Amino acid sequence: MRPTREHATSNGQTYMITSRTWGSRTLFSREAWANLLIGTLYHYRGSAYLLHEFVVMPDHIHVILTTKASLEKSVQFVKGGFSYRAKKKLGSNMEVWQKGFSDHRIRDWSDYRIHQIYVQQNPVRKHLCKRAEDYPYSSAKAGFDLDPVPQGLKPLDSSERVTARLEGAPFQNNIREVETDGAPFEDKIVNAPVAIEPSVKRNRTA
Repeated sequence: MRPTREHATSNGQTYMITSRTWGSRTLFSREAWANLLIGTLYHYRGSAYLLHEFVVMPDHIHVILTTKASLEKSVQFVKGGFSYRAKKKLGSNMEVWQKGFSDHRIRDWSDYRIHQIYVQQNPVRKHLCKRAEDYPYSSAKAGFDLDPVPQGLKPLDSSERVTARLEGAPFQNNIREVETDGAPFEDKIVNAPVAIEPSVKRNRTA
């Protein structure tokens, strides 16, 4: 029997979230779009969430963050904030995001490390680069200022630093819907949690 999932609205928890573009279009293969999304992530860093890891792929993003508001509102800031900026700075009126997003709550150091490596190695697995640190739109690249691992997730000693296995990483996705149209400060949130089988390869929602 699948364990009961908590409703992810409390703050102070660490999550990996994933969101895809509308129709899986490769919008973020464009430098201006990818850089604007990274700028949006940093704009709300500190006020809405702590930012630990991220990667901007051509048609989706992965982010590891610790919420300061609810998880839904944190994601609304990222997605709604980017859509708002895309209209203002890129002159685009197209739909950017698929509705909703998927999330996995990070529970301990081993879980954090698995998802950290998954995020960093995503461009390598997709043959976008040979080394994670060479991909320009990832926190694996030198130069990005990131928040430290939350104290409660840090290993107690070096023996707890495990080597993470990427294949079959234990994602337990929770698919949510969140409004992203208009200015990012409009409080329009709709939740629709749906459970799917835990699997990296089936992490397709946004």
